[in-house]
Amino acid sequence: MVRTARFGLEFRVLGPLEALVDGSPARLGGPRQRALLALLLVHANEVVPVARLVDEVWGEEPPVTAGNVLQTYVSQLRKALGRDVIATRGRGYVAAVVDGALDLRVFERRASAGARALEDGRSGVAAVEFRGALALWRGPALADLADEPCARTVAARLDELRLVALERAIDADLACGRDAELLAELEELVAQHPLHERFRAQQMVALYRCGRQADALEAFQRARRTLVAELGIEPGAALRDVQRAILEQDPALAPTRPHSSASAPIGDDPRRVMTAGDAVRRLGQVRDRLGEEGVTARTAAFTSVTPGHDFARLAAEQDVELLVTDAPDGLLEDARLLALLDHAPCDVAILVGPRPARPGPVLVPFSGSDHDWAAVELGAWLARGDGRVLQLAGASTGSEGRDASRLLANASLAVQRGLGIAAEPVIVEPSPPALLTVAGSAGVVVVGLPDRWRTAGLGRTRTALAVEPGLTTVLVRRGLRPGGLAPRHEGTRFTWTIAN
Repeated sequence: MVRTARFGLEFRVLGPLEALVDGSPARLGGPRQRALLALLLVHANEVVPVARLVDEVWGEEPPVTAGNVLQTYVSQLRKALGRDVIATRGRGYVAAVVDGALDLRVFERRASAGARALEDGRSGVAAVEFRGALALWRGPALADLADEPCARTVAARLDELRLVALERAIDADLACGRDAELLAELEELVAQHPLHERFRAQQMVALYRCGRQADALEAFQRARRTLVAELGIEPGAALRDVQRAILEQDPALAPTRPHSSASAPIGDDPRRVMTAGDAVRRLGQVRDRLGEEGVTARTAAFTSVTPGHDFARLAAEQDVELLVTDAPDGLLEDARLLALLDHAPCDVAILVGPRPARPGPVLVPFSGSDHDWAAVELGAWLARGDGRVLQLAGASTGSEGRDASRLLANASLAVQRGLGIAAEPVIVEPSPPALLTVAGSAGVVVVGLPDRWRTAGLGRTRTALAVEPGLTTVLVRRGLRPGGLAPRHEGTRFTWTIAN
């Protein structure tokens, strides 16, 4: 680690939480106070609102005095680390960390350097960078805070980033021809992560290159038996493609040359190469098609092992109002998406399922939360842009025994005032099957994330919409920037539009 000249401070989250002052461990207090510091460090040099910190540290039922307790925690940490380390910014706090003083940032920088080198065909440099990044880890992230729910969520995300970097490090080593050296490491990784198909695929490639074709095919059968027994599913396409390539003795599985710019490590398809130039050309084609439709678009391509964090950074730098992404297989459990949802200042829309193709209305389930208002605005723009009907769905019974018709009327008036489009109310029974029945005739369903999505996940209804075959669902998380439809009494109004 590089020590800061000003404070003589080092922070470590890639393992048990540590703060070193002039090389000596600082006393960081009890678990919740340490969890607070961990949260601020993970968002180093970014303002984290007090309301969010309270929500993260105490969960769904914070004490009435949570704000005062938080101030006490900050005061104690300032005494241990220095007054300038945690600064107050408006209604939030920011951990001021200089370059090189936080192991997480060093890890991200070296992993990104490794990704760039791997993309350029400099596999030897890539291997050095990735292995250097991984050497910063001292065990599971925030291992001493395993009993704190908020720290567990952060730690799971960081540990996922470690796995991604490890995958890429092995890719780089395979590209360098270190197949025999990797076998023992891959055997251990497969034992530790038996459901991780990427490690299985890399193991099969390494075995094949060492002249052990039969062992490579047996490794596939072991993977298949494990997946079927544990999850009831067959191996994914990438793992099946590696098996097929081994059976066919595909030349693409031969060791790659360390400096070949036309080669790539094992990815989603071990026989298909996507270079930076390819990506730029493909994006250029999309931009040209949009231009023909009168849409002005800009494109850029880059490699990253922390795409969620990098896209959030890009959204902040470019003053983005709406960020749209395809949903990864793990939905909200995927570390890349969690990083994006945590860091992006703008509204984020997550497309689940096929892209909108079939006719039908735009359906927005609405209960009045901040995220629901963001979903209504996006749904209204989609409906107006495609000439579709906008439907707002509400429950037939609520906490006071009344239906949601008055709430839907308020939202409809806001949409008419702000966007000039009317909305049809749809009253449904408050159950996933009932909403799915209505959604079955919709062309697109736009739904806000639950207020407690960080701790409670999607919930039963949204999960049902997300996994329904053939249904196009867009999950929306409200951002910080002001928008046009939120109720006037809200302190922070929601954010963006996608067309004029």
